[in-house]
Amino acid sequence: MSFIFCLNTSTIKPQPLLKKISLTAEAGFKGVELWINDIYEFIGQGGEVSDLEKAIADAGLIVPCMIAMRQWGEAEGLEYNLAIEEAKRRMELAARLKSPYIVATPPRDPCDLKQIAARYKDLLAIGRELGVKPTFEYIGFFKSASKLSHAWEVVQQASDPDATLILDTFHNWNSHSTLADLEAVPLERISHYHIDDADPKKPAGTQMDPDRVMLGEGQIDLAAEIAVLKRKGYSGTVSLELFNKDLWESDPAEVLKIGFERMTEFLS
Repeated sequence: MSFIFCLNTSTIKPQPLLKKISLTAEAGFKGVELWINDIYEFIGQGGEVSDLEKAIADAGLIVPCMIAMRQWGEAEGLEYNLAIEEAKRRMELAARLKSPYIVATPPRDPCDLKQIAARYKDLLAIGRELGVKPTFEYIGFFKSASKLSHAWEVVQQASDPDATLILDTFHNWNSHSTLADLEAVPLERISHYHIDDADPKKPAGTQMDPDRVMLGEGQIDLAAEIAVLKRKGYSGTVSLELFNKDLWESDPAEVLKIGFERMTEFLS
């Protein structure tokens, strides 16, 4: 059993988009997980989607997932209509870049999980028309779906064959999700896996995205979580996903070299 190593480009965020793609391939990763806002910025500066298609193809990379669709879960009235139209644009872009999944991010503020599930079901129907599957995300420092168990509840309530969730070691740990929560999610409902570590000095429940650190340098029991995934038979895509400013200021090629080595150490 082997995992497919990918890079979430947030790990080397300051780099130009085309450079992110080339660096990903040079470091040995098989996939590049793209942020749609980066693509919008690239286009705004005169780039074309066809440039990205060529860069990805030339690098021999897959796009396992793209990030993200927001505001669809909590918006009302005209704002909801606008959120759905924007979600459609993002899904069309993901489909064009041959990404099987696009992340559906939950509301930041409190929101009923039943409403989120109903809205997510609507996104899934739209995605089928456009050729991409929205996958549900939980965020450990949000106030709606913050835990893995919340995400699994949303996926179940959506009652749709394409409903899935995206796993994240940092959000699992930071939200006090458990290995039992991970065991409860069927293999076929896992779309993708983000791997990262947490600042060794701050307790769970207090950390934010910038507190993520390189694998093996924090306090998450990565081996235990990976063991559960292996027992479940997961052999899909795994992205290194960091938002660490110290790493952003470092040589990106060296960051990716270390990241790839650490992924190999923990996942092999």
